[in-house]
This record gives sequence, C-alpha cells and structure tokens, in this order.
Amino acid sequence: MDILLIRTLSSERFDVVLLESLFMTPYIATVRRYSKAPIVLRSHNLEHVIQERIASGERNFIKRPYRRFLARQLKEYEMAVMDRVDGVAAISPADAEHFAAHGKRTRITTIPFGVAPEEYVVAAPSDRAPVFFHLGSMDWLPNIEGIRWLLEQVWPKVIKRHPKARLHLAGNQMPKDLLALDIDGVQVKGRVKNANDYMAQRQVMLVPLFSAGGMRVKIIEGMALGKCVISTPVGAEGIQATDGKDILLARNTTEFVERMERVLKEPDLASHIGANARKLVENRYSDKRIVSDLVAFFRAVSKA
Repeated sequence: MDILLIRTLSSERFDVVLLESLFMTPYIATVRRYSKAPIVLRSHNLEHVIQERIASGERNFIKRPYRRFLARQLKEYEMAVMDRVDGVAAISPADAEHFAAHGKRTRITTIPFGVAPEEYVVAAPSDRAPVFFHLGSMDWLPNIEGIRWLLEQVWPKVIKRHPKARLHLAGNQMPKDLLALDIDGVQVKGRVKNANDYMAQRQVMLVPLFSAGGMRVKIIEGMALGKCVISTPVGAEGIQATDGKDILLARNTTEFVERMERVLKEPDLASHIGANARKLVENRYSDKRIVSDLVAFFRAVSKA
C-alpha cells in the first residue's frame, strides 16, 4: 500500500490529501515526504471515546482495566495525530468538540455523513403491521452489545404483550449463537445481498447502542428510505433529529419497550416519523450540501 501511495503521489500534484478515518494516519509520513498538499483527516469516530464507553459498561473486572488502558492509548494517539495534519473534518459536532477541547491549533469543522436522496426510493410497506429490524456489522463490539441487550432485556417484554410482533436481525459476521436462536417473533440471518432492499422491506429500524461514537451511517440510510428509527441517544449522536418528530429516542429498557409498543399500537406513527426523517435527510444530509461544505473547508485549509 505504501509503495502504491508513493507512486501515486509522485505521478502528479494534488491539492489536498484526505485521510479517511484514523486507520489511514500511519501513512502521514509518506504523504508529507512525497507531497506538499495539506492533509485533512476525515474522522469517522473518536476511537478512544468508544473504548471509554465500552470500559464503563464492562462487567468483567479483568477486562475493564485493559479497556481503560486501551482508551488512554487511543486518546494519546488521536490527539498526537492532530499535530500532524492540517485540518480535521469530524463527522459529528460532539467529536469536533472533543478535538477542540484539547486546545490544538489545527483547523476543525463538522462535516456529517451524507447520501444522494434520489438513490433511496421510499417504498410503501407490504405489511401494515410494523416489522422491527436491525442491520449492522456484527464484528463491531457496540453492535453486539446492543443486540444482546435488545434480545435479553427488551424483546421479552415486547413479545409478551404483543405475541404477533416481529423482529428481524441481519449483518456481517453474525455470531453463531445468535444465528441458532429460537425465540418467538425473532428472525436472524447473516450477510444480506443488498442492504437497501433489506431495509426497504421492513418498517422500523432499531439502533440500541450504548458505547458508539461518531455518527451512524445506517440511520441516515434508513431515514433516506423513510424508515421510523428507534434509537438510544448514543446511537443517534451527531444526527440533528428531533425526538418524536423524525426519530424516537429511548434511554433505557423501559423507554425502549414503550417506544416499540407505541409503534405497534399506532401503525401510522411509523409512517409519519419515517416521512419526516426523509425530509430531514433531503434538507440536512444531502451529498450536494455536504460536498459543498467539504470543498469550502479544503480551500480554507489550503490558504492557511
């Protein structure tokens, strides 16, 4: 990869080099050596914040100190990276504030994730009864934690009061024990061929996250498809949505159960929330607006 990067940087002149996520920062030295272009870090998550949250919820007393140690190491690395780049385009205001709080002089802005709304077709659900679903990579610890909590703490209460309720789970690297589950109303599968098709066929997206950071891409995609999203505040972090208008937020087990029950009792609510969510994406998270903001930031960094 480094050799390919050297060849690319040597072949022509670039205005800006954009590093997509913290995982690309080991190449900073190579970029500096072979290009005079300013470097901008596109921060998808603050990794140390995720590890801090995981550590706070870690029940294993042996793992907890290690999680905290890992969080400290990541924090030191992420803050050191700021001195080596010319700008940071954080994906959420919260992440931008975390960077700014450390007093670095590096330019910082917030550029959220965006989509091309015209590529997301809002389809009328074939079944009036809402079907709850979660779609996400299950090799990511926050997703695994959230789904196990959903199955252990939330779903038993929902299915007991609403025996016909349905919950569909899918995602890459689905754990074998979840694939083998035999729980009333629950359908589990692994990787799906087309994520948009999978979401389009279901009505209510569940995002039960407690240790994530940054901004959830799948929420924006679900909103673009006109889906009603029920999420924890952490899951919806970085998204300028209004609880009860274009999203439903739940802080704990009781509230999550209540939001799911409300949707089951008021099927039109899911359609109403989903329609507002689509409008939010068109107005705030359209690629056209976001690309314009990012280009403006590139220009500002280049002139500095």
